[in-house]
Amino acid sequence: MEVMSPARQLLQARRRAGYTQRQLAARTGVAQPTIARIESGESDPRIGTLAHLLRACDEMLEALPVAGSGIDRTTIRELLAQTPAQRLSTLTAEAATLDRLAAARPVG
Repeated sequence: MEVMSPARQLLQARRRAGYTQRQLAARTGVAQPTIARIESGESDPRIGTLAHLLRACDEMLEALPVAGSGIDRTTIRELLAQTPAQRLSTLTAEAATLDRLAAARPVG
């Protein structure tokens, strides 16, 4: 997923909504020169200001986790540290467990 700057996000949202900077300013009460500075990247808006401007364009600001953040890589590192023979042995044991689970009757 591409990370967009506030400038680009606002510019694209405003264009999708079909507003000029003046029209967006009139809808939001944010001065047109301020909108111009944000869109040019000259000014970094506060989150509340950006959210307000985006809402006026029928869009919203959303926080997303950074890709790869919060992933426990312990198991991956352990598997990568194994030899190919060890990985094959682990795979065989796990396949047998999956076969037993697939054959089991559902409870309930």
